[in-house]
Amino acid sequence: MPRTLTGGDTVTAPGLRLGALFGPAVFGVTAAGVALPAVIAGLRADPAAATWVLTVHALALGVGTALFGRLADAVGVRAVLWSGSAITAAGTVVCLFAPGLGSLVAGRALLALGSGALAAGGLALGAATDPERRPRVLAVFGAVIAVFAAAATFAGGVVTDVLSWRVALVLPVLSILAVPLCLPLARAHGARQGVDVLGALLLAATATAGLVLIQARTLRLPLAVTLACALAVAAGAIALWRRIATRPDGFVPRDVVTDPRFLRAAAVGAGVYAGLFATMYAVPQLLAREHHWGVLAVGAALLPGAVLGAVVSRVAARPAVLAAVAIAAAVTGAAAGLVGGGPWGLVVGASLATTGFATTQVVATGRVSAAVEPRRRGAAMGLLNLCFFVGGAAGSALAGALAEPLGLGGALAVAAVPPLLAGLLAPGLRKS
Repeated sequence: MPRTLTGGDTVTAPGLRLGALFGPAVFGVTAAGVALPAVIAGLRADPAAATWVLTVHALALGVGTALFGRLADAVGVRAVLWSGSAITAAGTVVCLFAPGLGSLVAGRALLALGSGALAAGGLALGAATDPERRPRVLAVFGAVIAVFAAAATFAGGVVTDVLSWRVALVLPVLSILAVPLCLPLARAHGARQGVDVLGALLLAATATAGLVLIQARTLRLPLAVTLACALAVAAGAIALWRRIATRPDGFVPRDVVTDPRFLRAAAVGAGVYAGLFATMYAVPQLLAREHHWGVLAVGAALLPGAVLGAVVSRVAARPAVLAAVAIAAAVTGAAAGLVGGGPWGLVVGASLATTGFATTQVVATGRVSAAVEPRRRGAAMGLLNLCFFVGGAAGSALAGALAEPLGLGGALAVAAVPPLLAGLLAPGLRKS
């Protein structure tokens, strides 16, 4: 029988609840990626511009996780869960009734912001678990996330085929169902700290300008606008660094972001997520265009490999395993993009990318949460996942920008570089 927590709870139950809270956020990536060809056809959208359906989700999810992670420290997790539920519901309504790509992207941004808040609440509660119970809770948490990742591609295919691509794009709203289960875990969390609004705005603005800059060619931005984005990135980065230096307890705590353990975990996660998002942009389209697969076939083909990810993250979530999976995903994806080899090479590469995603959450979250003092954990988990999702947004944006000059296969090959570098860095996480 599992050991008992205070109040009769089990060690396994919190991991299940928190995983159910965070897990549906995965649908915003993989299920949406499977549905993307149907979105392009349904809205008669430019395929390159449609990358923003994935890119904006990654960016807003990362910003939401970071912002509400800090708010979890400031006002408590309960307030974060309630506000995240309201924002997620609002974004869902906008997506379901959006008449065009622009309004759909806006709805996806709102949906992801709320989803980020719910994910931040789950991460903060998981990181706040007693040290002796934390590894078990995080292992169950990671396994549940991997199960969602395993189901996401198939769910995206089924929902798109049977219902609508619009419903497939709002599947992250399912997180709301887990909120009542997690509220009892949040009754004592939150230290009532202040919130550095300026620091939060600087971080969000710099990340947004950077992603627009990556997409400048795809969006056919005028040279003046492109230069303005470049200046905004440089100015924002300098201003943010000065803010960190002058306000070490601000939105971006200096002792967290200068910790080598945090930096290594952030770099590894960003590389793995960049590969995943690029893969989920390119692979469904390649399977649909070149191999004439329907969305249901794509989802079903990716299901077995994603189930493997659930198993790996549950029983073998170690830095060495993460390194091996990330490198294998990079090599397989690059080979599939460059030399082809049929649809199954694409499927294997995408499955390995999903496995790396699930394993990263367990390994990186466990290492960083153990290294950070309790009052910083909400901020640290939020910033860590911001790095992850900004990496993912950059990956999908890069794939979209390169798809026109290099083709989807060439873009997929170039996008293999970040997960390859992440795999080379991952063994160092064992020193954390």
